[in-house]
Amino acid sequence: MATTSDIKNGLCLNLNGKLVQIIEFQHVKPGKGPAFVRTKLRNIETGKVVDHTFSAGHKIDIVRIENREYQYLYKEGDSYVFMNTETFDQINIPEKMVEKPEFLTEGMVCNILFHAEEELPLVLELPMHIITEVTYTEPGVKGDTATNAMKPATISTGAEIRVPLFINTGETIKVDTRTGTYVERVKK
Repeated sequence: MATTSDIKNGLCLNLNGKLVQIIEFQHVKPGKGPAFVRTKLRNIETGKVVDHTFSAGHKIDIVRIENREYQYLYKEGDSYVFMNTETFDQINIPEKMVEKPEFLTEGMVCNILFHAEEELPLVLELPMHIITEVTYTEPGVKGDTATNAMKPATISTGAEIRVPLFINTGETIKVDTRTGTYVERVKK
């Protein structure tokens, strides 16, 4: 069993039966009273961030997690099938675990965090950016506006995003998967 002196960023803990990850921490030694550790913790299942304070020397339950690369293969019912890029083992990930399924494309490599002792998938992380083709958008008319105007566009994954007026059907663009926003046009 570890103590608060072992705390570092990225460490996963079992706190009150829930898995949490330390985002940031600070050891505090006030002039009067005992020392303590102030932390920001992210609940792995819900993504919610909370503040928590541990007294100095408090016992903590460290959970070992592993980050593995998996390739997306196909959708099967209400789950997604991924393949380990090293062992070629396949795993089904429930739809509720995929935060932005509209950006998944066949062959995409994603990171999956696993609870190492239980071999349980915890979090699926899409790549930060994807490069995709615009399959449909209305043509932009020159001189339509003098500001940064955006228009709706459908990309090859089927998702609808907003793009600048100068983007046309058939162009390749870069999209931020965390926010679902246009980043830039990609030259072929």
